[in-house]
Parts: sequence; structure tokens; C-alpha cells
Amino acid sequence: MRVKIGRFDYTECWDGVLYKNLSEYPTPTAWELQSVFDFIAYEKANGRTCEIEAEKPIVAAIDAYQSVYESGKRVPCPRRLTECKACPTYKGCMTDFVVHTTSCENAEKVFACGSILSSVRARKKSAEELANEARNAAKDPPDYFEYILFNWGNCQAGDRLVMERALGRFPKEEDLSIGFSPGVRFYFRYEDLAKHSSACFDGVLPLRIKDELKLEDHLFAAIIPAEQRKKIESYIPEKLKSRVHYLMNDCRDIWSWSEKVYEYIKTI
Repeated sequence: MRVKIGRFDYTECWDGVLYKNLSEYPTPTAWELQSVFDFIAYEKANGRTCEIEAEKPIVAAIDAYQSVYESGKRVPCPRRLTECKACPTYKGCMTDFVVHTTSCENAEKVFACGSILSSVRARKKSAEELANEARNAAKDPPDYFEYILFNWGNCQAGDRLVMERALGRFPKEEDLSIGFSPGVRFYFRYEDLAKHSSACFDGVLPLRIKDELKLEDHLFAAIIPAEQRKKIESYIPEKLKSRVHYLMNDCRDIWSWSEKVYEYIKTI
């Protein structure tokens, strides 16, 4: 694996490369340095080594931070992260909540069993089989499919992936505007999940949870598009109904929907 630190639109891992964007290039924050080491540690735990590509001052900052990271001291999560400034309203990632987004069909299964499952458990295929599927466009390694993935609460990436899966291709601009159909969002408080016994910090996503996450124990709220209410309502257990909310998609695009949902979540 390569860790390429530079000026990018956002941080992402794609085809064996972590493209690490810095909020104030070329000076990494303590949180950004910690996330680089989290990525290296995760990859090492899964038998992969990392090679860092960066300017000398950045490499020096990484080297200087190593002893801090190895001491076990963790940097508190900033309220707002600005490695990605694509979000029109927030110009960054708001970190009070994390969200797992899935299709309405998959959400029915989630409610029916009471847990969000990793791809391996949900689809009953081996990690190797899932990694070799054509839809693994990022060429994620097999172990990635053993985890439940989360984005920050105001992020649109989960809905974008739901659209990609439904279309069988990368969404175009019109797919994310006039043709946009939201998925179901499961919201959790970041501080809660960060303490979960199966939580893993991979340096790319806010966190990931291995195998299974029980909704009754951790769900803050689920947001279901109002037009899907009749279809999905019968699958929701009685004990979770007070945490399920229905919102009308009267938004112009995926960005405005993400903003609407996040602003609503803050009022609950």
C-alpha cells in the first residue's frame, strides 16, 4: 500500500493507494498525523506494508509524531474536519454523528434482524469472493468486507454509493439531482461508537465496526425517505419505532438532502 500525501479534493483509499489530503497543506495537524499512523497500523495488522510519498517536511512531521502515536495517546476528534471541503454548506465534515447508509431493500433486512451486518455476514459470501466482484471498483482488499463502514453525519458518500449500486455504474450529475433517490440512513453518535469493543480506526473513514452492530444498543436515529414508509414500516421492531423518522425528499440534489437530514438529526 502507498500513502500519498498531497493536494487532493479529499482523502480516499483507491486501488492500493491512500490519497491523503491535508486541510492546511503542507502542514499536517495532529489529527491528520494520527490518521496516517492509524492507516499504517491497520494495514500492518492485515499483513500489508505501507510506503509514504510526501515532501520532506511532511515526512519529518510524521517521523516526529511516531513516538506520540506509539505512546497510545489519542488526539480528540475535532468538531469539524476540513480535509474535504466539497460539502457546499459546511465546507468540511461534522463529527458529532456517523452514518451508515444503505438501500431501502437492505434496510428492511437490517430492521428485521435488528443489526447492521458486515458485507461478509449480510451477503453470506467470503471476503475473497466479495473482493473479486466487479462492483469492488476501488479494489478494496478482502478484510475491508468484514467491517461495517461509516461516514461522517453530514456526508453524501453513502447515498452516492447506494445510487451507484442501483444504477450499476458511477452516477452522473443528473442521477444525483433530478434522478436522486435517497437510501436509508442509520445515525450513531461518534463518541458512542468510538468506544465499541469492535471499533477499528483505519485512517480513512471515521471508524468501522467488525461483523455486527446491534441497533437497540447503539442506534441514535434512522432516517427513511417518506415515500418508502409503507414499504419498510412493517419491518421495524416495536422497540425501535421511536428512533425512526420519515423525511420527505423535496430537495434539489444529493447535497441538499444530506444537509436537510443532518440539520434534522441535530434537532432530535
